[in-house]
Amino acid sequence: MFRRSLVGAAALAIVGLTAPTLTLAQAFPAKPIKLVIAFPAGGPTDITMRQLADNASKVLGQPVVVENKPGAGGTLPAQALQTVQPDGYTIAQIPLGVFRIGYTTKVNWDPIKDISYVINVTGYAFGMVVPSDSPIKNWKDFVDYAKANPGKLTYGSTGNLTSPHLTTELLAQRAGIQLQHVPYKGNADLMQAIVGGHLMAASDSTGWAPQVEAGKLRVINTWGEKRLPKFPDAPTLKELGYDIVQNSPFGIGAPKGTPPEVVKKLHDAFKQAMEEPSYVAALGRYDMIPIYMSSAQYTAFAQDTMQREKVLIEKLGLAKPPTN
Repeated sequence: MFRRSLVGAAALAIVGLTAPTLTLAQAFPAKPIKLVIAFPAGGPTDITMRQLADNASKVLGQPVVVENKPGAGGTLPAQALQTVQPDGYTIAQIPLGVFRIGYTTKVNWDPIKDISYVINVTGYAFGMVVPSDSPIKNWKDFVDYAKANPGKLTYGSTGNLTSPHLTTELLAQRAGIQLQHVPYKGNADLMQAIVGGHLMAASDSTGWAPQVEAGKLRVINTWGEKRLPKFPDAPTLKELGYDIVQNSPFGIGAPKGTPPEVVKKLHDAFKQAMEEPSYVAALGRYDMIPIYMSSAQYTAFAQDTMQREKVLIEKLGLAKPPTN
């Protein structure tokens, strides 16, 4: 009898522990959700993610409110996940820079163990641009100038250790040239700098497209498998002789420990939001396309990417020195 009472008490204790989790998952979402993104307002990431958030709001029945948190190579939203409740009400964009930070900076969290990967949604179309009145007309001109003026050719990107920065440095290494990198917080600041004559070149996603179409900038290369339909005259890096393709997939993560049922609700809502024509059209403005990965696929991608980025960081000589 006493043993049976103990068993019953244990069962009640388990129910008591799991009931709040089950209730949370069943009621989710009962209030607005905050989506933290890694780049400033007005750029391709902000515009496309706001459309995605709007679509997801309609599915979830609660607002998905975008908060911009630029800087630190796109890693601040992921860092923000480390200090919030794992209840699904704060989620974040996870750019590729998240998988590099541990190799270059001391951090007290792990990009694999300390994030619940919800869904991958898209990637970027990248390229390099120069002012339209620049004497640099193409990639050959760019390399020739850089070789004749080591370290004097200035280019901007959307931040240290972002894909535009590291891919350009890898490209420079393979071309045998030295460049001067100038980091910015996002596309809007970067475009102001190059159009204003403060930079000789810029590497970024196609947030530069309006300036190219307005005749202010010229595209000298793009970084996908194929040429961009809007800019068919700009060669890919592969066409220029470099075996480099960069589209920097990104998606949405939640804090470690977020209930699986909540992760699934978020995944299903954002997957439906991705399929809406309004989101596909928003991506199309920047030559971006939907790139879907499920929660399991996105987790596996994160693990693989951590290993690939380690190789790249070491190749560029950017790894932090070992601590004693």
